[in-house]
Amino acid sequence: MGKNQHVVPHNGSWAVRGAGNERVTKVAETQAQATRIAREIAINQRSETIIHRPNGQIRDRNSYGNDPHPPKG
Repeated sequence: MGKNQHVVPHNGSWAVRGAGNERVTKVAETQAQATRIAREIAINQRSETIIHRPNGQIRDRNSYGNDPHPPKG
C-alpha cells in the first residue's frame, strides 16, 4: 500500500502531497483539479485521499485500497 495523498492549500492554489513528504507532488489551480490528481495517484498506490479545507482541517477522505473500516451491509 502506498502513501496517502493529501490535497492541501498551497500559495493561493492547491497541491497534492504524499503523507510525510515535505515537498508537494503536484500543484493545481483548483481544489477539484488537485483532488482528481490525488485520486489517480491513490488508486494506483491503493491508498487514501485526504482532502483539506483552506484552513487545514480535513474535509473529506476516500479509500482506494484496503479500507480499514469497510461499509457494513
